[in-house]
Amino acid sequence: MSYNFVIVYGSVRTGRQGIKAVRFFKQILENRGHKVSVVDPLEQKLPLLDKMYKELKDDAPDVMKHLSETFRSADAIVVVSAEYNHSIPPALTNILDHFLEEYFWKPSAIVSYSAGGFGGVRAAMQLRSLLPEIGLPTIPSIFPISKIHESLSDEGKDLTGKYEKRVQRFVEELEWYTSALKRQREKGVPY
Repeated sequence: MSYNFVIVYGSVRTGRQGIKAVRFFKQILENRGHKVSVVDPLEQKLPLLDKMYKELKDDAPDVMKHLSETFRSADAIVVVSAEYNHSIPPALTNILDHFLEEYFWKPSAIVSYSAGGFGGVRAAMQLRSLLPEIGLPTIPSIFPISKIHESLSDEGKDLTGKYEKRVQRFVEELEWYTSALKRQREKGVPY
């Protein structure tokens, strides 16, 4: 079955490396027959959060209206996050915090990365707390990418051979949760 995945990326830094992970996952998901949209804060240029989309509705900027539609149409969300000071990037939090109902009862998957050997797992643990709070339950596995500057090419190709092998199981888990929660949403939600 084909699903609609949205990849949310969190970095706006010059020379950002995580775009390689976005490209890697986009290619993997598309190769499995899924539709993939990318939400990139560098392109979206959302204002700093003052009021959520639900508080603005008709008065919301077009970018927020478009993002609301993008998130509503998603079957699942893949979050790609760097680790900044043992935490998640502020641009990622800003994008996620603008919305709420758009996420309800959709699974999320966490892809973290860093220049070091731990692959951003401390940021991933913070996302484990944040994502379910906004309505995006996380799948059990995370996908950390260590030394991203030498692990993936600019085009998102695995230069090590190890990520290409590991990603299949991770994506199968995401697809399983996507299928299960989509079926349940079609039957109705608890509230």
